Amino acid sequence: MAALVVAGGRVVKGHESVITVDPIDPIAGALPAAGDDTLSASGVDTPPEEPMTSAIPAPAAPQPSNPVVRSRAIDPDVVAPPELSDQELERVEPRAPLSDLALAGPPKPKMKMLGDWKGTKLFQPVATAAGLIEAKGYAVAVSGVDAVKADETCSDEGQTWACGARARTAFRAFLRGRAVACAVPPEGGRDTISAECHIGNQDIGQWLVENGWARAAQGGPYVEAENKARTARKGIFGPAPKLDGLPAVPVMSGTAPVAPDSILPADGGGVTPPTDQTAPAQ
Repeated sequence: MAALVVAGGRVVKGHESVITVDPIDPIAGALPAAGDDTLSASGVDTPPEEPMTSAIPAPAAPQPSNPVVRSRAIDPDVVAPPELSDQELERVEPRAPLSDLALAGPPKPKMKMLGDWKGTKLFQPVATAAGLIEAKGYAVAVSGVDAVKADETCSDEGQTWACGARARTAFRAFLRGRAVACAVPPEGGRDTISAECHIGNQDIGQWLVENGWARAAQGGPYVEAENKARTARKGIFGPAPKLDGLPAVPVMSGTAPVAPDSILPADGGGVTPPTDQTAPAQ
């Protein structure tokens, strides 16, 4: 029986089929080439093996963080938007721009109103009297005041003094080296113009009256300032200036000397004219 078993094993081994395995191409994968009739050990066609990376899941498509929200439904059969009632909409004023740079065009220049007009500037003004100014072809009388003439005199306790000249001197010192802005037309004329005048924010008419160098016009805006100047005895309403410390004016006495017609003495003075000079031509 042992001999039969050994002999049967050799017979089976002699009829054993040989199976060949093709090497796997890493690039082409596990699929067999066309026309390959290789069989498995069981004699059945084996399906192609899947690649090694098939087990890795594919990355999911990125989802938008803010999904699009439709504000209203769109009817594909209607081109125009659906009709809405007037009660659902409310018109509001547009927001003002944050700055001029946000405007579409350059900002338009602001029109000067009459109240914002600063007047015509007069440089190097000269005071012809307290309240009268001449400059740049203009003759301006400060409105609201009665100008004090340069030759006007005032009396104080029976003493007369030249208050007009003193008021003009004070007004000239006030205007020296300053530009005056008066409400006059851009072009000057020969006639005297009554207008308001300022130096910066200071009213010239107010300064004249409150310092006593001019009188306020009746019904004008400076009547109260004149009353205060009279009470305080300022300017022309005050006492005459004291001239005790000034030197006396020299008084001319006798006859003034007469200039001679010639620098030579009348009798010749022993001066001999030169003889080497020719006589002048006739």
